[in-house]
Amino acid sequence: MKKKGLELNELTVQELQDKLKEERTSLTKLGFSHTVSPIENPMQLRSKRKEVARILTELRKRELTAK
Repeated sequence: MKKKGLELNELTVQELQDKLKEERTSLTKLGFSHTVSPIENPMQLRSKRKEVARILTELRKRELTAK
């Protein structure tokens, strides 16, 4: 779990924003496919939401430290 945190710390703000956009798109597609027909592992939805939250947290942390 800590590996992901270290990975996000190494990215630039632009890379984080790109990754956030990519993860949100992936989450949306996954949600739609789960609605149409149940996906094999519904825990993927939870992990995607958590990944989006981690990225948002890192962006917010950087925003606060920049002030």
